[in-house]
Parts: sequence; structure tokens; C-alpha cells
Amino acid sequence: MKVAVVGATGMVGNVMLQVLAERNFPVTELIPVASERSVGSQIEYKGTNYSVVGLETAVSMKPDVALFSAGGSTSLEWAPKFAEVGTAVIDNSSAWRMDPTKKLVVPEINASELTEEDKIIANPNCSTIQMVMALAPLHRKYGIKRLVISTYQSITGTGVKAVRQLQDEANGIDGDKAYPYQIHKNALPHCDVFEEAGYTKEELKLVRETHKILSDPSIGITATAVRIPVVGGHSETVNVEFDNHFELEDIRTILAKTDGVTVQDDIENNEYPMPFFAEGKDDVFVGRIRRDLSQPNTLNMWIVSDNLRKGAATNTIQIAEYLVENNLIKSSVEV
Repeated sequence: MKVAVVGATGMVGNVMLQVLAERNFPVTELIPVASERSVGSQIEYKGTNYSVVGLETAVSMKPDVALFSAGGSTSLEWAPKFAEVGTAVIDNSSAWRMDPTKKLVVPEINASELTEEDKIIANPNCSTIQMVMALAPLHRKYGIKRLVISTYQSITGTGVKAVRQLQDEANGIDGDKAYPYQIHKNALPHCDVFEEAGYTKEELKLVRETHKILSDPSIGITATAVRIPVVGGHSETVNVEFDNHFELEDIRTILAKTDGVTVQDDIENNEYPMPFFAEGKDDVFVGRIRRDLSQPNTLNMWIVSDNLRKGAATNTIQIAEYLVENNLIKSSVEV
């Protein structure tokens, strides 16, 4: 496969390169792509150095697949140009997620919807991915009526500038700011921009994307997203009201049998998910599974995952793997 990584010099792009190597994706020719200021710089992949190229050059090289992590405006402008030359684009921005003509895919849940005609495929938001990984099998069994979500999100979801801000503040340095307030020793109830009814864009993504991925707009969903000074991954508390009665042991069994989900739920031994343990791993970790004692058919869960891996890079590459394995893209590389 001739593979372009668009945004190769960024935080998610770097993890994409790591995951491509770890999973032995069939990369015959790597095309690292970034903004003009990075063109000509070197990217190392599997012991070989590659020169970064610009978007126009990358399109002319007609890659078989392009993994995008370069922001929404770049995706809106350039994803169609790659698609026009036959490239399968898997986009990690929010640009195409709610487009009714584009699939929003978590491979373990809905990759079977993909066809050879899908040339632009949307990767969901990191917070949504980890949550629906746990919710999808439960929704199939019990039917979800309502979700109340609170997220505690890593600064890596904002990018390199946010990581530098935290490091600067921890070291007493007055540097560039990614957030309107300090993040060191703080919690900001402000992820992304504020939109309608006082909710942030991040909170509304959890609502809209969950409806689309689970193919059920009837689920009532409300969310509060909080940024915390953590690097390893996003954490979420999710209150789930089902249509039907459940047994806790059945919930644990279903989750334990779900590919990509690990149950960590042994409170007697203080075993529960934390970003500290999730960092660098691809699974979604679920724990603190317990009944909501205030109303029937309702459950509380704590869900943690590395937002740069399953929440971004790994999910993107799993989509590409599905396309290859099911002959939905064919290599243009002569063997």
C-alpha cells in the first residue's frame, strides 16, 4: 500500500506512524504530509527517513489510502481532492462526521457498513469512540434509553501547545497558552468552543456522534466535558438508563467478551481504570460498574482510554485494515 499520513508532524500523526509500524500495516511507500513550513523535513519510519511533502504533491502521488489528522479546514479542502484520484481517505477531524453521506466508523461496531464507494470515511471524536465501545454491546442487549455523561479529558486532546502549557506552568514559566486559564492544578469545564444552549462543541459531539454510530437518535443524551491536567488518556463517568432490566454480572460478562474492551472492576483490590494505566494501550478500560440506586434499570460506569491511540490513531488504522482485508481498497503499487 502507498500510504499518506496527512499531519505527520503533529501529535496524532506521530502516533499514527507508531501504530502503523506496530500493527505491520502493509506500507510499501510512506508519504508523510504536512503544512508548507514542514515540507522537506525528515520523518523516521521503521528505520528509514522520509521527506515531508506538501498536500498538492501528495495528491499527485495518488496514494491508496490517506490518514488525515490535520484539522477540519484542511480536511474539507483536501479530502475530496485525494478522493478524486482514487484515494481512500480516513479523516480524524470533525469535518465529515455529521455529513449524512459519510460513514462514521468504529470498526468493532459498524465497519460492515463500509463499501468500495466510501472514499471519505470519518473517524469519531476520541471521547465518543471509547464510550460507544462499551455502550454498543449493552445497547444491543438491553436498549439504552438515556445517557448522562461527564468527561475528564487529557490535555493531549488539545495538542502539543496544551502539553507545553502544562509543562511551562509546572515549571513556573510564562509561555504560550492553549487555554484561557492555567491548566496546572486546575480543571476547566470548557472543551472546545461554546455553542447552542450553553453546551460546548465537545459535549454536542458526544450527543450527535453517539446517535449516528448506534443508529438510534431516540437515545436521550446530556454531557459535560472537563479538561484536566492529565496526559495519559480521557476518563468518563457514564450513567446509563436501559429500557430493560439487567443483572450486573451479565453486564460484566458482555463487556469482558467485547473485542477491544478490558474490564477492570475489582474494588476490593482497588482495581479500576485510570489514564496512568491506559496510556500507550489500545483497549478501552471499563470499571466501577454499579447500579444507580436512585432509579430502576440504570447503571454507572467509569470508562478510560488513551485518546491518541484508540481515540484517534488506532481507530483510524483499524478502519484502513478493514478496507484492505475486505478488498475495499486495492493497492496501486506494482509488486
